Amino acid sequence: MRMAEVGVAVDGRVLPAEFRLWQSADQLRVMLARGEIDYSATPANLPALMANRGEPVRLLNVSVWGLLWLVSRDPQLHDFGDLRGRTLLTPFRRDMGAIALHELYAAQGLEPGHDLQLRQARDALDAVALMLAGQADHAVLPEPTASLLLQRNRNEGGAPLYRVQSLEAAWALRFPQQPELPQAGVMAAAPRAADTALAQAIVAAYAEASRWCKDDPPACAALARRHLPHMPLPALEESIRVTRLDGLPTAQVRPQLEALYRLILASQPEA
Repeated sequence: MRMAEVGVAVDGRVLPAEFRLWQSADQLRVMLARGEIDYSATPANLPALMANRGEPVRLLNVSVWGLLWLVSRDPQLHDFGDLRGRTLLTPFRRDMGAIALHELYAAQGLEPGHDLQLRQARDALDAVALMLAGQADHAVLPEPTASLLLQRNRNEGGAPLYRVQSLEAAWALRFPQQPELPQAGVMAAAPRAADTALAQAIVAAYAEASRWCKDDPPACAALARRHLPHMPLPALEESIRVTRLDGLPTAQVRPQLEALYRLILASQPEA
């Protein structure tokens, strides 16, 4: 969103950029197939999937390191592992959130469907509505919807809800040899993948936008709300403050990506 506002500097020129919002990985694939987008924020596994299908896309950076939060009504809940014998509401199906959650529980020797139950919400906003209605006690949600749930619950005077643990923090505990979770980044679509100069400019512009956002969360929240009018400003600002925003070039984080890909390949090769 910031890059669309200020443009991208390339070879002494500032090129205009346009921001478009996608709602699901399936929708993103359609947009890519139609040639509607040049660069996209994407789950870290999608470029690998596409490349394995012969599409020469390129992951340029990793920008999301921790986006998922466990929110609960139980103040005694401290860890994802504490959900043994309970039901966890989740909006994730086959995407990166589901993949990461599967690996996290596998590392703890917990089997969803046996040691704990996963209840599927239609999407993250549906999960928020179910939590607010008291129809669920524990949910794993992506930002900014985790912050939206907590803010709306406070405003409505509901029974206390707690931001228990980020999946990133749980991951670091369970995978001490590979504590960082490269969850998402910016991908160049196939027609742009070979344009190295523009790719470097995109990576630099994204890193600068990330710094701007971290340095001024209120301004960043106001910018985001222009594109996400259904999201309250306080929830957006809280989300920015609790999210690690570091746009790092893929060459710099190759070991973390390879460790994640090896882990997924061993247990979920279709992903």
